[in-house]
Amino acid sequence: MSTHHPHYQLLTKLLREVREQRGLSQVELAERLGNTQTFVSKVERGERRLDVVELIEFCEAMEVPVDQWLKDYLKRRTAELKKHPAKRKTAQ
Repeated sequence: MSTHHPHYQLLTKLLREVREQRGLSQVELAERLGNTQTFVSKVERGERRLDVVELIEFCEAMEVPVDQWLKDYLKRRTAELKKHPAKRKTAQ
């Protein structure tokens, strides 16, 4: 799956929203991750793909339980699929 896929774009959008809700700048999140602001920016823009371990690290750095974040992601993904059934074909 490409970083341009609607489901991956939703993933990065939700990560950015949570970061902003937590009042964290990209610099602050990067410091918590032990990485750079450029890394966080590339992830949020979909230029850098995350693996599962990195996704977990993002959640932990933002102090969000991974299972809660994943439930929120799946809820929004399901809502998007109901609104736009054509996206279901690209999900498979």
